[in-house]
Amino acid sequence: MSWSLSRRRFLQASAGSLSLPLFANQLFAEEPKKSPSDRINLGFIGVGTMGGGHLGSFLNMADVQVVAVCDVVKERREFARKRVEDKYGADKKSTYKGCAEFVDFRKLLELKDLDAVVIATPDHWHTIPCVLAARAKKDIYCEKPLTHNIAEGRQLIEEINKAKVIFQTGSQQRSEFGNNFRLAVELVRNGRIGKLKTINIGIGDPNKVCDLPEQPIPAGTDWEMWLGPAPARGYNEILCPKGIHKHYPAWRAYREYAGGGVGDMGAHHFDIAQWAMDMDGSGPVEIIPPEDPKAPRGLKFIYANGVEMIHGGKIDCEFIGEKGTIEATRRTITSKTPEIVKTPIGEKEFHVYASSNHRRNWIECLRSRKAPICPVEIGHRSASVCHLGNIGYQLRRPLKWDPVKEQFTNDAEANKLTSREPREKWKI
Repeated sequence: MSWSLSRRRFLQASAGSLSLPLFANQLFAEEPKKSPSDRINLGFIGVGTMGGGHLGSFLNMADVQVVAVCDVVKERREFARKRVEDKYGADKKSTYKGCAEFVDFRKLLELKDLDAVVIATPDHWHTIPCVLAARAKKDIYCEKPLTHNIAEGRQLIEEINKAKVIFQTGSQQRSEFGNNFRLAVELVRNGRIGKLKTINIGIGDPNKVCDLPEQPIPAGTDWEMWLGPAPARGYNEILCPKGIHKHYPAWRAYREYAGGGVGDMGAHHFDIAQWAMDMDGSGPVEIIPPEDPKAPRGLKFIYANGVEMIHGGKIDCEFIGEKGTIEATRRTITSKTPEIVKTPIGEKEFHVYASSNHRRNWIECLRSRKAPICPVEIGHRSASVCHLGNIGYQLRRPLKWDPVKEQFTNDAEANKLTSREPREKWKI
C-alpha cells in the first residue's frame, strides 16, 4: 500500500461533499450484526491514559464485553487486563473466562469472537490498525485526530467503505460537554447571528521536529513496536512514559508522531467549526500563515463561502456573524446578545444529529448498522484541517487547496507533505 494520493483517489474525494443528514441516514448493512440481547465483544488497542478512560466507560455497559487488550508497555497491558477481569469476575453469575493480552495488535485482530475494536494509540499509529481491522471486518472506534497525514485519511475512507464496517471518530464534542457545541452549531446553521463571517479557534501551537535525547529502553516496553511506521529513533520517556501514568504524553507535540496543539485540540474545535459551516465533507481553499515568520498563532483558513477561520482565539470556538457572536467552550455557551443563545431552536429549524453519549452512539450504530455521528469521512476532513494548518506553519507561505482533489494547487513541495511513506516493514 502506498500512502501517496493517486488521481483515482482525488476523483473519489468528490464524494466527500456529502452533508451530515446523508451520513446519518446511510445504512451500511441489511441486518444488524447482533440482536439486542447479545453482548458486543470489544478489543482495545492502546490502553494508556485515553484508552484507559475508554476502557472504564465500556466496562460499565451491560451490552458490551471486553475480551482483549493490547499495548506495547507491559505494565499498562497487565493493568488493563486486571481491570477487565476484576470487573467481570465480581459478577458471580458471569461465565467470563478471562481477558486476552497482546503486544501486537495484529494478533488481537485474529480473535474469532471479536466484533469491534477501540483504537487509542498515538496518532501515527491510527491508520494501519484501522485498515487491518476493517479488512478483518471489525467495527472501529478510533481516537482523533484520525490520521497522521492527509493521504492516510483518503486511504482509510476507501478501506472502511469497502469493508462496510461501522466507524466512529473520537470527536466527542459532537455528542457531549453540556450540549454547548451542538447548540452553537444549531444557532449558526439557523442564522441566529446572520451571515457567518469569522471563526476564531483557541488551541495550541503547531507541531515541531522531535529533538529529544535517547534514553535506555525500559524493561517490558516494546519500543520498536511503539515506533511502528514512524522514522527510527531512540527511546525517550516523554514520548512513551514508563509504566502506568496519568498524564497525556507529549508525543502530541512532535511532527513525526502527531500534529502539536493544532492537531490535538484542533481536531475537536476545527471539527465543530466545519460542522457549523456545513463543511463536513469539504475544507478550506486557502491557508494563509501569519506575517511574522516565527509566530505560532494567527494562521487563517479561507473557505469558498468567504468565511475566515483563524487559529489563535482566546476561547474554544467563537463564531462572528453580521448580527452577533456566539462563544462556545466545554463549560459555557454565551453571546454578547443573550437572546441569541437563550431563544429555543424551533421544531422545524435545523437540528443536529441526536447524540448525547459518543461511545453509546457507536454501540447503538453497531446494532442498527447506521452511520454514527462522526464517521470516517468527517473524521478525515476535520483532521485534514489540522494537517493543512501544520503545513502552512511549516512552509510559511500562502497556499491554495483544492478540497475535492485534496491537493495543493501548483505547489509540489506542499503536496509532498500530504503523505509519508511508512517504514518498509509497515507497508501493508
